[in-house]
Amino acid sequence: MPDADAHDVHAPYGPLPDGGTPRAVTRWGTPVMHRAQQQVTAYDEALRTLAADMVATMYAAEGVGLAACQIGEDVAMFVFDCPDDDGRHTVGVVCNPVLTLPEGADRQLDDDDEGCLSFPGAFEPCARPDRARVEGFGLDGEPVAFEGDGLLARCLQHETDHTIGTVFGDRLSAKSRKRLTKEHDEAAEDFPLTWPLDVETSS
Repeated sequence: MPDADAHDVHAPYGPLPDGGTPRAVTRWGTPVMHRAQQQVTAYDEALRTLAADMVATMYAAEGVGLAACQIGEDVAMFVFDCPDDDGRHTVGVVCNPVLTLPEGADRQLDDDDEGCLSFPGAFEPCARPDRARVEGFGLDGEPVAFEGDGLLARCLQHETDHTIGTVFGDRLSAKSRKRLTKEHDEAAEDFPLTWPLDVETSS
């Protein structure tokens, strides 16, 4: 469940869909993770059910964002519940996301640790712009836009990447990727392929 107090949550397009069922997280190496996802064309009950399952899975895995491909669905959509530099959580659903990043003098890189629920247990610095804006559509087919800094900016970039078939390991050097893989492999027994279903956690 989200740990932010209700007054700390920014939900400009309403709360995240609830009532979903957590699913096992799909891992890197699965084909759906490494190709551009199908654009959303039908804003129907099936899409809302998928989004609710994504939200349930994200919270079960204690993540701040989750794309549809991360539960094996070939759909260009992600959900998120993520804090910015001020600690305020923004929540939302974005279908068919389009990312805009600062350019020129406004472009500042943040080389902070990054991880992925689809490569669990491993983190490695990944340089990304410190601000980001994503535009797309909500579950009702109406336009939505989110922007932010800090972890929120990283999340918006990370999840949009998933919808075009890019995992953050693709953005790392060979040396960094090797370190990431070693850390992931060492933690593998804590994250069975059914994770986060039926897994006892100490946190």
